[in-house]
Amino acid sequence: MARIDELRLMAKIARMYYTQGLRQTAICERLNIHQSTVSRVLKRAEREGIVRIAVSLPPGTHTEAEEALQARYGLDEAVVVDCLEDDAQIARDLGAAAAFYLENTLKPSDVIGISSWSAALLAMVNAMRPSQRFKNARVIQILGGVGSPNAEVHATQVTRRLADLIGGEATLLPAPGIVGSRDARNVLLKDRFVRDAVDLFPGITLALVGIGATEPSRALVSSGNVFSPQEIKLLAGKGAVGDICLRFFDSAGRQVITELNDRVISIELEDLRKVRRVVGVAGGRRKVSAIRGALAGKLINVLITDLASAQELIAGGEPAAQADHAAPRGGRNSRGR
Repeated sequence: MARIDELRLMAKIARMYYTQGLRQTAICERLNIHQSTVSRVLKRAEREGIVRIAVSLPPGTHTEAEEALQARYGLDEAVVVDCLEDDAQIARDLGAAAAFYLENTLKPSDVIGISSWSAALLAMVNAMRPSQRFKNARVIQILGGVGSPNAEVHATQVTRRLADLIGGEATLLPAPGIVGSRDARNVLLKDRFVRDAVDLFPGITLALVGIGATEPSRALVSSGNVFSPQEIKLLAGKGAVGDICLRFFDSAGRQVITELNDRVISIELEDLRKVRRVVGVAGGRRKVSAIRGALAGKLINVLITDLASAQELIAGGEPAAQADHAAPRGGRNSRGR
């Protein structure tokens, strides 16, 4: 136990620093001691119980749920948002949270891949504030955005508006998300402008994606980039629980292999796993199984979701076994984590 004179010094320095608001340099000058001594005494004051630091969380913040998600699923970061249980409102609230996250974590050198047909990602770009700090950044559309003329503006708006907001350059993927046959896909992949986008996929350092349930969202249905009910039934029969960029996966995050995959024009799941930072923006009870599958397969390493979904993800059964394919992110984009 510390001697009384040591305790007296700890109490004095702690009061000057925490109660009176003096800087450590000011305490050094007043007490004629070295700054390293002040720092050491403050740390010891915590160990002795003289100083007790309590963090009072503001209403609407859910740090414990975020930490639980990170620990359970090995996420780099989780953001949990209070939302009303309404799909449209969830999309707006998650979009606003994603906008704040992106504004505070984006780097000028980032190459951003962004999915089309996500209501939450559209809400994100609508909530972002313009900045010219990222003029070297590039924004690449990673899911075909050609579809119904009434809905097509959605896909191009997400990509172009994000590029405009950050002062970067946009590269569109001028093709449908789903085509009628493998041959049609092969023809489109030879198009120069489609190739220009696809060839940039390996250089993506940050991917922003929605996570879809097997039943398509309203935005996707309106675009016309959907599989038929019979095809959805086939996918469900193969164990599909959700998709990212129309690439379907099962509860362990393994890709569901069917001939339907050969009709999709988007980034492949294996290529997505090589991206350094993949941010999944998704919520709502109907998507919980899909989100859990994406987490189990390490398809994303940052999750922005609503509180109700977070609680289900934390309270659910044990995470699906991590398959060999879900290895830590590697390759030239790896952070070595």
